[in-house]
Amino acid sequence: MPKEKLRMRGENRTRALLGCLLVGMVGIWLAAVPVGAQEEPASSPATGETSPAEDVNAAAGGEPQATPAPAQEAGTEAPAQQERQSAIIDFFVKGGIYMWPLLACAVAGLAVILERFFTLHRAKTNTRRLMSAVVSGLKEKGVEGAKEICMNTRGPIAAILHAGLTKVEHGPAAVEKAIENSGAVEMAFLSRGLPVLSSVISVGPMLGFLGTVSGMIHAFEAIAAAEQVSAKVVASGISEALITTLAGLTIAIPAQLAYNYFLARIDGFVIEMEETSVELLDTLADVR
Repeated sequence: MPKEKLRMRGENRTRALLGCLLVGMVGIWLAAVPVGAQEEPASSPATGETSPAEDVNAAAGGEPQATPAPAQEAGTEAPAQQERQSAIIDFFVKGGIYMWPLLACAVAGLAVILERFFTLHRAKTNTRRLMSAVVSGLKEKGVEGAKEICMNTRGPIAAILHAGLTKVEHGPAAVEKAIENSGAVEMAFLSRGLPVLSSVISVGPMLGFLGTVSGMIHAFEAIAAAEQVSAKVVASGISEALITTLAGLTIAIPAQLAYNYFLARIDGFVIEMEETSVELLDTLADVR
């Protein structure tokens, strides 16, 4: 595959990763910031007293006119939603300062997971159909026909086949070397972002434990400063200290599952690349 096309693929994936980061940060901000209560229109107090206009009507012998009840404001937020947003903010604030790096880890991990899912899904190719088309192109139109088929097919398998076909005129050794070099480049593209995900898996729980230790220190300092220690004070401090551990494990477990899934997908691509490269070399030997 040409170097310009490889560079464009790298830039597109970088833009996709930055876009996922931006979307994740905006989503978390929208979930954490409470929606302010709208101002209610002024209304007369719901008491048994009559207004001055009603007093005048009563003095004139007429019936007092009932004041209409104010209409319920449309679009007001449900109390349940307000309570959920308040609970999220309270949970975050109780975790202390270490919740901010944990939030950064969560956003980075989510961005990498979304970007890798999209990239690996687009890299999937029907290998059998592609090899059948390449073999047919070699027999009917020669090397140029097979190269055109590979150029019109996306994915790492088509990329390494195209790289091998460009070196056909230099012999089987050159074809094999070109396939190996292209395979290394494609592996780098498939594995991009996984080191970040691996860092999130390891750093997330460590930050959680660090926040827990810091919270426990503050809790015991408060206990030492208190004249009378109750079980309620101890339990409250410890529960707040464990929030960061919960947050770190909540981030690391899904990231670990996604990381293992991506490794399995990449291993599958490697096996397909090896099989197709061997089949291409055999086909070229038969055609020549």
